Amino acid sequence: MASVQPPTTSRTLRKRIGIAILPIGMLVFLLGAAPQWFGLDRSPVVGFVQIGVFTIGLGLISAGGYMTMEGLWHDRPKLIVTELGARFIGTGYVIALASGMADVFGLGTRPLPSVPFFGYWQGRGVLIGEIVIIIGLVMMSPFWGRRAENKKPQ
Repeated sequence: MASVQPPTTSRTLRKRIGIAILPIGMLVFLLGAAPQWFGLDRSPVVGFVQIGVFTIGLGLISAGGYMTMEGLWHDRPKLIVTELGARFIGTGYVIALASGMADVFGLGTRPLPSVPFFGYWQGRGVLIGEIVIIIGLVMMSPFWGRRAENKKPQ
């Protein structure tokens, strides 16, 4: 007889899709951040295309991490820390996107029509955005829910 598998829940599907998006996002991020690893480096400076590619990769990583962490909560109610973590992920991505594309948006040291350049301060801004994303992912961890359940008086 064929074994019958239980139907896949939407949470399980969300976790699987999130985990599938993460390596794709990492690959796209690395393609933009270090194209020489793939034999695609054509310029000594980091230009608009590279910045665009690694910010898209960072967005995929953020979305995949959010979907995975959201799926880990199962049917338990989410805590305020979890909801704040989701906002941190979005805020961190906006910080990284605005910092990376500062020249394109007209906020950087070389506004258009000059060639966009990824400088020291833009790199620091993207790094700060990535740190905020990581903090948000940690805040979304179901560890906080388990910890609150263990502290309940019985």
